[in-house]
Amino acid sequence: MPCPLCESDGGRLVFSGPLFRVVHVEEPGLPAFYRLIWNAHVAELTDLPLQARAECLEAVITVEEVLRQYLSPHKINLASLGNQVPHLHWHVIARFDWDSHFPDAVWAAARRVVEPSQLLQIRQMLPTLEEALIAKLTAAAVKINAVRE
Repeated sequence: MPCPLCESDGGRLVFSGPLFRVVHVEEPGLPAFYRLIWNAHVAELTDLPLQARAECLEAVITVEEVLRQYLSPHKINLASLGNQVPHLHWHVIARFDWDSHFPDAVWAAARRVVEPSQLLQIRQMLPTLEEALIAKLTAAAVKINAVRE
């Protein structure tokens, strides 16, 4: 069965490294929805060797830290479901008390229409946020490669 995360980036590509990539997911009412996708086709975190597991989780934490630093969300949602796409990936979603689904899960029915000005405010911050994210993930990749060599 073809895997959509093997066949495409899975969103707007923000960072691409040898082990994983980070994409921005365009989801109505949720302006800061990111996905970290492991490049190799594995279904579960436990399919990875111990060092790769640590690198994956550290990358997820880095995405969370940058979202918190730049957006000050009400909450961060982390999810690694893969029920429909059994390819290791993490959803890292900044949640705001005004977002379309809050306080429910992003996969529940929307509760409200979000004010365009609120979405615009977050969207305007994404380029700066993503520059910082790229810098942090690149620095981490350099450290990892140095340790491996």
